Amino acid sequence: MAQAAARRYARAIFELAREQGQLEEWATRLAAVRNVLSRPEVRRVLSNPTIPKQRRQGAVASLLEGTAGPEGVNLGKLLVGAARLDELDAIIEEYGRLVDEAEGRVRATATTAVELSAPDYERVAGELSSRLGREVRLIAEVDPGIIGGLVLRVGDHVIDASVSTKLQQLRRKLAGAS
Repeated sequence: MAQAAARRYARAIFELAREQGQLEEWATRLAAVRNVLSRPEVRRVLSNPTIPKQRRQGAVASLLEGTAGPEGVNLGKLLVGAARLDELDAIIEEYGRLVDEAEGRVRATATTAVELSAPDYERVAGELSSRLGREVRLIAEVDPGIIGGLVLRVGDHVIDASVSTKLQQLRRKLAGAS
């Protein structure tokens, strides 16, 4: 979940993008900013408080100029100036969530013990879409700790059909029966 500051930045970017009719363009712009500013060597320089803020902002401008456009440059300079560079990933995540919400999509996470095959991924995404009546953006995660089965998260709702949970329930039943 994004921090409050990241949510505010994402909301401001989203509102601007929506007013300009540039939701996808801003998503591309944000990805370009992330690609450049998340490099470890760049991050070290831009986060170094011994370098004056204006020089760090100038470095951001020259790094982003050709790839992120003037808006991306302004965002990068703003993040460096406000010491919020570490929140870039959270800003981008929240922006994506806002865009999905505005376009009637819902995000879901499917956690399995092994990687889902392409047909299984499509089947899970299709089933969720038909049950929810909305387009679903499915994120597949792997957690060998669930042993088998599936854990689905859609917003605040969790459907846990994992083998590990079933074993825990069985263990509790057996412990209570003795």
